[in-house]
Amino acid sequence: MVFDVARIRSAYPALDERFVHFDGAGGTQVASPVVVAVTGVMQAAVSNRGTSYKPARRSGDIVASARAAIADLVGGDPAGVVFGASATALTYLVARTLAQGWGPGDEIVVTRLDHDANVRPWIQAAESVGATVRWADVDVRSGELPVAQFRELIGPRTRLVAVTAASNATGTMPAVREITAIAHAAGVLTFVDGVHSTAHRVTDVKELGADFYVTSAYKWSGPHYAAVVADPAIWEPLEPVKLVPSPKSVPERFEFGTLSFELLAGITAAVDHLAGLTGATGGTRRERLVESLTAVTAYENGLLERFLTGLEKIDGVTVLAAPADRCPTVSFRLAGQAPAETARILGEQNICVSNGDYYAVEYFEAAQLRDSGGAVRASIYHYNTEDEIDRLLEALGAA
Repeated sequence: MVFDVARIRSAYPALDERFVHFDGAGGTQVASPVVVAVTGVMQAAVSNRGTSYKPARRSGDIVASARAAIADLVGGDPAGVVFGASATALTYLVARTLAQGWGPGDEIVVTRLDHDANVRPWIQAAESVGATVRWADVDVRSGELPVAQFRELIGPRTRLVAVTAASNATGTMPAVREITAIAHAAGVLTFVDGVHSTAHRVTDVKELGADFYVTSAYKWSGPHYAAVVADPAIWEPLEPVKLVPSPKSVPERFEFGTLSFELLAGITAAVDHLAGLTGATGGTRRERLVESLTAVTAYENGLLERFLTGLEKIDGVTVLAAPADRCPTVSFRLAGQAPAETARILGEQNICVSNGDYYAVEYFEAAQLRDSGGAVRASIYHYNTEDEIDRLLEALGAA
């Protein structure tokens, strides 16, 4: 597998502005094929979906292509791909819909490792029907989400387990397959937040045991649009609150209003872009995606090791714990310096990092860091380089 980072970087026009982007966990830069695809749809004759004339059929083709692209990316079924404005919006949709079948005495399980978008919708949905929320705790000393606790948390009244595939704060990748296996043994549905992990690892929703899997395209070179994937058989008995004349079929009945056809074209282009990162042309798109993302993982792991090794040499740096096998995201603090100040100093040097709690509210509460400003986050993406890692380390050493 060939991973030519110079060639890959040339596909991102925003990189020409010479900012150093270690903010991919909050949103990556957009690949040029995505820009072309979005612009092309907006310049073309495209109508709302229908069959009577070509512009209407064209929009239907755009939607079908995007469903197929997402299915290839995560190993799902195109007929189970539901699109929406954001992962947060889609999680609320699923939570409110599932909660129609919950009641007092029922239980859900959420974790203190997750982004709030995979916590608050479930808590609010449970509260609305009198269901009980149970918490899986994170071990802040190791950064791990211990699996054993789920055997105690999941019981005969558990209706859902929500868990992240990767922490957007520390990069920790919980043992999702083991957690979902425990849930399924008890007949419990699982909702997996793949927003942070999809960009960095090969995803197979069946292997993960994810009954629902949500992902956001802007975290992997695409536009601001999202999808939640489930087996059509899981969607079929669910009835969202919707307009009377809107479609009754799956997955359309879960998509409110007219979809953004231009952004869906961008999603397809982003998936095709990811499938071509190694330059491979043979095989299916799914096969090319597996090859590309395997190469991405190896490349990013090299950058991550370089960064962590460099951080160890800088006095006053405290790195928030995470297991060795992780996504390439690092949160840290500099002694005597507020995270916002560190981010500002780096920003003045055109180095883009995040600071605060990044919506990982429960994690930072557990780590007792939220009230003091959270941490600084450097998230590595496949267009980053060793030179950029060194530039970040040098800037931190002088901060």
